Amino acid sequence: MTGYGKISQEITGKKINIQVKTLNSKQLDLSLRIPHIYRDKELEIRNAIASKLERGKIDFSLDIEKQGTVNGVVINKELAAHYYNELQAIENLLQIPQSTNPLALIMNMPNVVGFQSEELDNEEWNTIKQCIDMVLSETDRFRIEEGVVLEEDFKKRILLIDNLLADIAEPAKSRIEVIQEKIRKNLIDTLGENAIDENRFAQELIYYLEKLDITEEQVRLKKHLDYFLETLKEPASQGKKLGFIVQEIGREINTIGSKASNVEMQRIVISMKDELEKIKEQLGNIL
Repeated sequence: MTGYGKISQEITGKKINIQVKTLNSKQLDLSLRIPHIYRDKELEIRNAIASKLERGKIDFSLDIEKQGTVNGVVINKELAAHYYNELQAIENLLQIPQSTNPLALIMNMPNVVGFQSEELDNEEWNTIKQCIDMVLSETDRFRIEEGVVLEEDFKKRILLIDNLLADIAEPAKSRIEVIQEKIRKNLIDTLGENAIDENRFAQELIYYLEKLDITEEQVRLKKHLDYFLETLKEPASQGKKLGFIVQEIGREINTIGSKASNVEMQRIVISMKDELEKIKEQLGNIL
């Protein structure tokens, strides 16, 4: 399920920027970009994200902007002076014209320019943790809002399938009468009316029509549709459960389709399948 959250917080001399982007995924696929100083806190950040967002392709970034003067850069002046003296000595020894810009060369020498190591500040980390909680809550709210839209879409499509199920009752019933008359007519045309054993004909007809009866499938499909709507109301994540129910719905629709023997029934079955496919597409976004 897609989601997005972003927060910026200023503390002494620094600006904290945290951003979370999520896309649908069956597993928790987490990508973290955090400053080196907070690498020891990576597991804690991962656990916080997993407990709040559960799963998805999640891109998390933590950026610290230093404001004002740049701190942490250290120039080893004694070593730079030593390099300068050594360069002059070599130039005098080899009688090489003096370099026009010795400073550029010296600054690229090993260990002349360094960075002062930062230490983790507990107060700063506590502020960052609060920001992480806030941005995860914002992302979760984004996903909940999307979930509400998906829920309404599911209800609408389940209702459409339910209505189509009601519509199929009449053509399913009338086709039996048509089939019965067609079989009788073919027998009369082939054998003659007096050659038909009415009792045997009735027995064979019942056996044949039972194979076309969809009453059980209609009852089971109706129950599956109701169960889907009931499961939607449950507070816990039910994505997999809904997926299983959809499989059962599809199985009953396919069975009805295999027993459909007229154009109207087939048209209704195709419409049912179309709505069910749209539900399946969206189910991938449900936890």
